[in-house]
Amino acid sequence: MNRTRNIAVTVLFALLGALVPMATLLYFNVNRANDAARDRLQFTAERTLLRAHRAYEAGLTALRQANASTLEPCSAAHLQLMRGLVINTVSAEQMGYFQDDRLICTSWGPMEAPIRRPEPDHLTADGVGIKLDVRPLAGNGVPLLALYYGRYDILMNPERLVDVITDPDVRLAVASPDGRLIAHQPIADPQLMLDLLRAPRSGMDARTLFATAQDQQWLAIATAPRTPLVASIRPLLWQFAPAGALGAAAAIALAVWLSRRRLSLRAELATAVRRREFFMHYQPIIELDTGICIGAESLVRWQRPDGSLVRPDLFIPLAEDTGLIEALTDQVMDNVIADMRDLLVQDRSAHIAINLAAEDVSSGRALKVLTQKLQGTGIHPQQIWLEATERGFIDIQRARNSLAATRRAGHCVAIDDFGVGYSSLQYLQQLPLDALKIDKSFIDAIGTDSATSPVTSHIIDMAKTLGLFTVAEGVETPAQLAYLQSRQVEFGQGWLFSKPLPPEAFAAFHWQRKEQYGKARENMQNPNHSITD
Repeated sequence: MNRTRNIAVTVLFALLGALVPMATLLYFNVNRANDAARDRLQFTAERTLLRAHRAYEAGLTALRQANASTLEPCSAAHLQLMRGLVINTVSAEQMGYFQDDRLICTSWGPMEAPIRRPEPDHLTADGVGIKLDVRPLAGNGVPLLALYYGRYDILMNPERLVDVITDPDVRLAVASPDGRLIAHQPIADPQLMLDLLRAPRSGMDARTLFATAQDQQWLAIATAPRTPLVASIRPLLWQFAPAGALGAAAAIALAVWLSRRRLSLRAELATAVRRREFFMHYQPIIELDTGICIGAESLVRWQRPDGSLVRPDLFIPLAEDTGLIEALTDQVMDNVIADMRDLLVQDRSAHIAINLAAEDVSSGRALKVLTQKLQGTGIHPQQIWLEATERGFIDIQRARNSLAATRRAGHCVAIDDFGVGYSSLQYLQQLPLDALKIDKSFIDAIGTDSATSPVTSHIIDMAKTLGLFTVAEGVETPAQLAYLQSRQVEFGQGWLFSKPLPPEAFAAFHWQRKEQYGKARENMQNPNHSITD
């Protein structure tokens, strides 16, 4: 039985070993094709949104001009004004004038019998009512879109909202923010369209690439089949097959070793989560101008039953990959509250920072859990800061919504390890943040000839431009401290001040530092105060 199982495992790893080199060689090509296709589709969705928004703005401008008119209603001059506004407005077909909520004339002329103005399906932030499927008496019966504002309405052809030049396979749709479909081109998967109307997002499934873009008035959807993408990749598989076969033997041994090690650590991690084997250390955060300890970053630690420690850079990514990160985050919150409750209640100026995983940021689940856990503890929300790495902001819209809710709840939000990912000024401007933590690699470069040395000052300037306060990580030398103080960096942490400490040791450090530097600050502020008073 064992022999059969070993043979099966060997065959499996042989197959994997053949595929690994192929996958490695294909990786950049496949990702590049995927990214390019998604970027093109997202660009198309944004162009469609812009097209709809411009048509809406043009209609609103015409309505505002009509409402500003002092001409006698339905006079020849008034009708001429409405006709001119229709001619000069993109996608407009007709304008109408209402008196006592009844349509008495249009740009075509007076009505034989007044028609009551219908209730709008949607009201925009500008106070414009939108009504779908309006069929005017004049025309060929094509359903139009009506915009109501003040005493006027303007009818627009919704098909003009999706007349954007795209690839032949791309299909477009425009809807209201509440999911009412206004205009669309034929799509092969109607169920996908319904799903995107209910929950706008960008991505792909087995058959279709899709992208959405929206503002307060419109939701634009773009879809395209994945068939052309798959067809472009297939020839590459045959080109890389020989390389895969040649690398199979070496890959078998590597795959067996990695697989055994990972499976073993994964099983240990699941047991550790179940047994709550995790505990916290706290890295003090120092106010650089005064030397006072204003709080700490909580750092999770895992100690096996045999006493050995597992590095966080090993078990945290594994927890994310295996779906254990939520349970681990919950235990971190429990430990922080249990460890630091007394200190935070006694010192309202102190805070503890908790690191969030990418899934915590994207889903927003962590905020709900944290809010429940803080109830009845006496800890104020502003005393718990939440830190997220740049990986948590890949889905920028979901991250923005989650972080905004976190700040509304009273928590400060910081971006951790800044500069090692893909951030930029334009990228950060989209996120509701309070603080930026400069990665240790940039602090290490201070005063050296490293290529990254000039980057540190740019990061500090970027934070100031965005109105964020800065926290320098990994401060280890007086020269680094002096540089950071000269650049008005507010806070720092690192071995120059203290290594990460157990709860009791951190509490002692915090109070000792507060007493020592707090008195010094008072004496500086009041030079006439005698030390013997």
